Amino acid sequence: ARLDDIRDVAGRLIRLLVKSPRKSVARAPKGSIIVAEDLTPADTAQMDPARIAGFATALGGAEGHTAIMARALGLPSVLGAADLLSVVRDGDAIIIDGDRGRIVVNPKPSTAAVYERRHEENVDVTRRLNRTRNQPSVTQDGTHVTLQANVELPVQLNAVGQAGAEGVGLLRSEFMFMNRDDIPSEDEQFEFLKDIVESMDGRPVTIRTLDIGGEKLATSLLEEFGDSVSSALGLRGIRLSLAHTQVFETQIAAILRAGAYGPVRFLLPMVSNTVEVRRAKELIKKVASRLKRRKVRIAEKMPPIGIMIEVPGAALSSDALAQTADFFAIGTNDLTMYTLAIDRTDEQVANLYNPLHPAVLRLIQFSAESAFRTGIPVSVCGEMAGDPRYTALLLGLGIRDLSMGAGSIPRVKQRLRSINLSAAEARARVIMDQVDSGRIAMLLEDFNALA
Repeated sequence: ARLDDIRDVAGRLIRLLVKSPRKSVARAPKGSIIVAEDLTPADTAQMDPARIAGFATALGGAEGHTAIMARALGLPSVLGAADLLSVVRDGDAIIIDGDRGRIVVNPKPSTAAVYERRHEENVDVTRRLNRTRNQPSVTQDGTHVTLQANVELPVQLNAVGQAGAEGVGLLRSEFMFMNRDDIPSEDEQFEFLKDIVESMDGRPVTIRTLDIGGEKLATSLLEEFGDSVSSALGLRGIRLSLAHTQVFETQIAAILRAGAYGPVRFLLPMVSNTVEVRRAKELIKKVASRLKRRKVRIAEKMPPIGIMIEVPGAALSSDALAQTADFFAIGTNDLTMYTLAIDRTDEQVANLYNPLHPAVLRLIQFSAESAFRTGIPVSVCGEMAGDPRYTALLLGLGIRDLSMGAGSIPRVKQRLRSINLSAAEARARVIMDQVDSGRIAMLLEDFNALA
């Protein structure tokens, strides 16, 4: 298990034994900035953007899930500031410049004024971008691109609505299991999911089944199933679900029940072979039959069952997987990490994390083309999807469905509305012939500059 996972669990156990709970960030004064050696995604999930102004950590990286959570919640953050704890004291005034990766401690009045003006400018830009909410997400030549939102917590749903998302393209269900000492019951999971499905008012919700592992740690599961569930290469995603089917069947039942209140889809994480997909489908059918016998209300039609393409093995066998899955969701975050053998939370190697590496792009292209040939839908739901710098390339590779943090939707919509699809496809063909990520970045930057 990773060291920070062990520290997190040890801290929770110690607090439980001595009856001394961690000081909750939920009780922090309004406008507080959290400074810590490290924060897990579970810690970040407790932050209320109405009270917390931002956070900074000594460890971590900009591509880790803690950073992803910060962006999803609209919280400025800087991670991996090595000397942070030696220069910051409780009560200091701090500016978190997440755009530039800077932390200003006890700023001069002139510096504070500069950042205040910059903040006001950002608010104005956001206000203008939000006016795209009711504009169609189409390219210059009229091709529609579906823009959906990634969601972890109900607190994000208001932003999803404001952004004009066409659905939830990725609901990370593991956050139901975090910050608690027991495994949520079927009814608890059902109520959580039902609220989200109903709030989407008929727009689809794609629910990824439990994906604990790596950075995302649930104490209850670690205590129940051992250290392997905390490893990025261990009993993670579909592996855990198939190894401990009671937990999986409970979640399946909750999803099927939530499907009675709006359209849902199953999304299976960390799939690497067709056997896993077939076994999962069998369990879903088994649970559906059991609920029907008990006269429990569930989705009238069996929800589609798709898979994440996030490990190289899945990408390279995507032609076979497309025969068994109903749709693909390409998770570029983990796909990049596993392809390049980089821990994206380790600040020592975070600079090597590069979604424009030729190997990563070829895996994305191969997976997408496998879906096209079979006629199943394919989306991209990693951080690449929410970065307007990559929009033209993804469209050029044939992707027409993107899922991202709600706050990224206006910028991506603005970018795609300026793109000529034929030109993007031509540039993508040139890019896919390259062998150097620096050359790829330059070609993409030049194309974006033409907008």
